[in-house]
Amino acid sequence: MPENERFHPLHTGMPLPEKFTYPFCYEPHPLCIKAATELQKLIMSGECWQDAMRQESLRKETDDGKMFGVLIVEKDGRTGYLAAYSGQIGGRNDWPFFVPAVFDMLNPDGYFKVREKEITGINRTVNTLLDSEERKAAVKALELERQKAADSIAAYKARIREAKAERDAERKSIGSMQPEENSAERCALEERLLNESRFMKAELSRMRKRHAGLIAARADELKVIDERIEELRHHRRQMSDDLQNWLFSQFRMLNARGKCRNLCDIFADTVSLVPPSGAGECCAPKLLQYAYTHGMRPVCMAEFWWGASPKTEIRHHLHYYPACSGKCKPILSHMLQGLDVDTDPQASDSITGKRTRLETVYDDKWLCIVCKPAGMLTVPGRNDRTSVEDIMRERFPDAGGPMIVHRLDMDTSGLLVVAKTKDVHKMLQEQFETRSVRKRYIAMVDTGGKTVLTPNAKGTIRLPMRADPLDRPRQVVDIEKGKTAVTDYHILAVDGRTARVALYPHTGRTHQLRVHCAHASGLGAPIAGDALYGRKGERLFLHAERIELTHPATGERMVFERKPEF
Repeated sequence: MPENERFHPLHTGMPLPEKFTYPFCYEPHPLCIKAATELQKLIMSGECWQDAMRQESLRKETDDGKMFGVLIVEKDGRTGYLAAYSGQIGGRNDWPFFVPAVFDMLNPDGYFKVREKEITGINRTVNTLLDSEERKAAVKALELERQKAADSIAAYKARIREAKAERDAERKSIGSMQPEENSAERCALEERLLNESRFMKAELSRMRKRHAGLIAARADELKVIDERIEELRHHRRQMSDDLQNWLFSQFRMLNARGKCRNLCDIFADTVSLVPPSGAGECCAPKLLQYAYTHGMRPVCMAEFWWGASPKTEIRHHLHYYPACSGKCKPILSHMLQGLDVDTDPQASDSITGKRTRLETVYDDKWLCIVCKPAGMLTVPGRNDRTSVEDIMRERFPDAGGPMIVHRLDMDTSGLLVVAKTKDVHKMLQEQFETRSVRKRYIAMVDTGGKTVLTPNAKGTIRLPMRADPLDRPRQVVDIEKGKTAVTDYHILAVDGRTARVALYPHTGRTHQLRVHCAHASGLGAPIAGDALYGRKGERLFLHAERIELTHPATGERMVFERKPEF
């Protein structure tokens, strides 16, 4: 489609913003609102759009709506906007008026669709083999052989028991004889009974071997078919993985400096290492890619939801939303390079307790992983200091139920898990309660120059703890009344008065790591900057670096990491 059919002029006297939109938290600029309003009228007015949206819902078997986006751009002294939608609509990614996909995977003669057809063909072959009369017959024959063996062996075991009862009766009659009477007859009878018992046991063993051979033969017949099925499945998995990697490599994303990186390279620098499904198909990457490839200067951007809310995620019709962090943040971090981007509206000085930067490490429909800076509360306190919960409530206003799953001390930095629904919160809390969540903290401890710690030393600290009611929030070690508190440690490095330590808590008591480090029966070295259990410093040098949990929706075991800034 010609460029002039993608570039839509905006006739307005509104001034342009000085900086480009920070895409993960923003208030839509008036220019974006004007462009979005025009786009919404287009969607509403066209019957083809309503049909396409219905087709999309039928294809997904849901009533979900769709995310749309607008990008204000400048080209040759003119101001206009580009429009995009996430993914596909009605199985198409080339609707008029909208920018095209970064890479057209839907070309029926293209490599992706050709290979996809081959994979579909393998699926059909696998299903044909699974439902074949030959396999059904092999399965039935194996089941019958196993049942026949079980019945035959059970019947013979019953016969053995009956024979044993008969032999026991005969031995009893022998026992009534006088020792001097019929000694030859007694010996002959004993020999016969013993031989009979031996024969029946041997016959049972032979019967088992015969049946095992017959079962094995039937199993081999089925194995030949199932090995063919497994070979096809393995080949299909390999083809799918290779095709997915190939597809991601075709999404070559530009930035304002003219540098290009494909999705595989971009996500290689992230915790997930590989791009998630659908990466590169959201509105923001599409819009920026088209602007860069057509010599347009991005000015500001906004995305809005059209239609019904998904069942697993709350979205409101016509509401504006930030770019998704899971798929888009790594991509946009590259694509925005070279633009003068606005700062995060939620960022400010943490010392004052006002807005401070809260980095999102991971975000999807069910949960969010953030990296809390030192000095920020996890939940609201008695003063006006901003907390993680405050920011999360504003960032996700439609999240239901409690959001904070666990806590970090105000002075501790690092990873926190935030739930977006009541059910997710419950499932995540159960993981913490059953201790299936694994955490690693990094601390700098003050050795005082003493040689109490040695590099690479490892161990476990078991010091039960309770609160000191006369000096809250201080915690004390109490062997009799304290609650179990267990921490594994690994001394990573020792340098003069400080040591770098990895801490692995098995329990989650208040100030557990701080007490276990400072106590004489623990490391005997308080965490640097710990005003409660050591000496006050510029900050508490404790950081929740790594967390491993099971995703409550997908069941996938996931690991997140953020290195400390010390």
